[in-house]
Amino acid sequence: MKTLDLKKQFKHLYQPSAKKIETVQVPNLQFAMIDGAIEKGSEPGRSPSFAEATQTLYGLSYTLKFMLKKRKTDPIDYPVMALEGLWGVEDGKFDIRVKDNWSYTLMILQPEVITQEIFEQARAEVRRKKGASDILDKARLAHFEEGLCVQTMHIGPYATEPATLDRMQEFMRESGLMDNVGPNGRHHEIYLGDPRKSAPDKMKTVLRHPVIKK
Repeated sequence: MKTLDLKKQFKHLYQPSAKKIETVQVPNLQFAMIDGAIEKGSEPGRSPSFAEATQTLYGLSYTLKFMLKKRKTDPIDYPVMALEGLWGVEDGKFDIRVKDNWSYTLMILQPEVITQEIFEQARAEVRRKKGASDILDKARLAHFEEGLCVQTMHIGPYATEPATLDRMQEFMRESGLMDNVGPNGRHHEIYLGDPRKSAPDKMKTVLRHPVIKK
């Protein structure tokens, strides 16, 4: 059986140092994606649609993994990757401290061996097991190329992210880079821990912002 070591292949994108800020060129990668928005007066941790989208993406990703692992011809094994969120606002300026106007694209990295046909087979299998849903219907397989970015590992609760983002902004200024979050890019979080199981001070979240050179 062939094994795809995605975590090793993309270690520089998913395991950055928490001690420094760095630039990285993010290539064109394939993801399972779902778009949505946080309900007014809510936040990601309390949003029912966000929770359903998260469960749906994991359901699709594990179904895809086991479909490829168990197929009779050319079986392939690979790890299910971390949940990621691209965050932005439809109008106005993105503010990490104000969360009930956020729109999002939730996504999980998929190997290139996954085709649209295989993805649709997985969707049908999830629908058979879990039942039909609007969010399952909205899931899509798509490529995303983020390009030049600044990133770091944030350790701690989500509430302390602003301090880490301030460090990132300082690094951008010193490096002659301009934050591109806004009309042309979105705040990117990669969730390496489960907040339901991890102590808040131990949580690990990759923070990434697209940038342009001044």
